[in-house]
Amino acid sequence: MPGRHKSKKCHQAQIEPQSCGNAQATAAAAKESPPSFSTQCEGISQGLPVGGSLNISQGPQCSPTTPNSFVAIAGPESDKASSSQDEDEADFFVATLSVEDDFEKRTEALELFLLQMYKLKKPIQKKDVLRFVGEEYQDRFCEMLKKASDQMEILFALYINEVDSKNNSYALVSKLKLPNNGRVRPGKGFPKTGFLMHILSLIYMNGNCISEEFIWNDLRGKQVYPGRKHYIFGDPKKLLTDFVRLKYLECHQVPHSDPPRSEFLWGPKAHLETSKMEVLEFCAKVNGTHVRAYPWHYEDALRDKLERARAREAARAATTAQIRASFRAMASTTFPPI
Repeated sequence: MPGRHKSKKCHQAQIEPQSCGNAQATAAAAKESPPSFSTQCEGISQGLPVGGSLNISQGPQCSPTTPNSFVAIAGPESDKASSSQDEDEADFFVATLSVEDDFEKRTEALELFLLQMYKLKKPIQKKDVLRFVGEEYQDRFCEMLKKASDQMEILFALYINEVDSKNNSYALVSKLKLPNNGRVRPGKGFPKTGFLMHILSLIYMNGNCISEEFIWNDLRGKQVYPGRKHYIFGDPKKLLTDFVRLKYLECHQVPHSDPPRSEFLWGPKAHLETSKMEVLEFCAKVNGTHVRAYPWHYEDALRDKLERARAREAARAATTAQIRASFRAMASTTFPPI
């Protein structure tokens, strides 16, 4: 399990931000989409940025065999948070779609629809998804759904799960159990699970302990700044504080540091709700590679997975033994020997 590094030294690494054009659905794109889009996605901004670049930086001892780019959200942000908005609510920005391909437009419209269904806690019906696919792309249904679901996993750490095979019904499931359906605080913002998974990945991939300075150096390359409200994350500094409050992260002051410095580790909730292998799989997913691209971490995650399996088996055996002992005690009391 991730914990404090023996040397208590948090690795530093150069940040190499990459830039990608944001692809956003506009009102014009919505008109080109099937008519049901405007009604099903009512109340959601018509522009969901899905471009940008966010790298998971690593220390020198754990360099992957492939480029390590965390493709996520790095778009416009608000310098001045509006007092009339909920503190955690993200600002929406509508931009011209950067792609002209109709398939891409429909895919991005589908992403908006999936996110809306998750926020409303409603199942996703295949027949509704087919409206976004359109008759001309029926043969590419699986491709479009996979592309949209991959984006949901990368941006928000949500994955599609089949809930009713008979009725072709699906649902988005969060990788972590953050309150308020992933928004952390009550409001209208986006789920923050992807942000938390990114921080957990940073910690795991860099010796299980990173400094606060390391986090902000990483996030600045993605246009995410402390004290500046981001259009999806809200106030990232306040968000880190929330993760500590919710026990997904632990924050400690570095002993004898002058000026005072803080370091972050996994919290007990992170240990409980996720694992090294799940975080490594998330890291590999967003980098478009495989977990074996990180050989040291892969072996470590395998050991952790085995230890967890043994612990679960031991817990089940202990529970079974306790239940049997209770039944024997109850039987001897209820039916004393003749």
